Amino acid sequence: MDEVEYDITKARQKKTKVGSFRINPDGMQERRKIPLAQSEAFLTDLLDKVCERMNNYKLEEDPVTKERTFRRFAPRKGDKIYKEFKKFYFYSDAYRPLKFACEIIIEEYEDEIFSLIAQEAHYLADKLCSEKSGLCETSTHHTEL
Repeated sequence: MDEVEYDITKARQKKTKVGSFRINPDGMQERRKIPLAQSEAFLTDLLDKVCERMNNYKLEEDPVTKERTFRRFAPRKGDKIYKEFKKFYFYSDAYRPLKFACEIIIEEYEDEIFSLIAQEAHYLADKLCSEKSGLCETSTHHTEL
């Protein structure tokens, strides 16, 4: 969900035109600008592609609590180190279970995710995890999709 929230935050700053391509009797088109983050096409595309980014995460274990979590290790496009980082190619089958889990969660909870985004909810991971899906034991866990 951190990946979704990152893209939503960026998209909130942009607008897109939506509406019908049909011409009204008065010769005008019904088109209006809305925040890109509320565009159904943008959101559908985002949810279709977000699981591909799971190879940017690695599994880490807290040395004290032994709790295992996935953390993003790759810089984001626009980060200073991104161009250098992209010269290297990282691939591991280790992220495949995370990608698979991501795809299942997106498929199962797509409507709930759209709803949270429409409400302009913050902390999407915690809200989906604890309020909408019941996937987490407590709201302190993060689901990084």
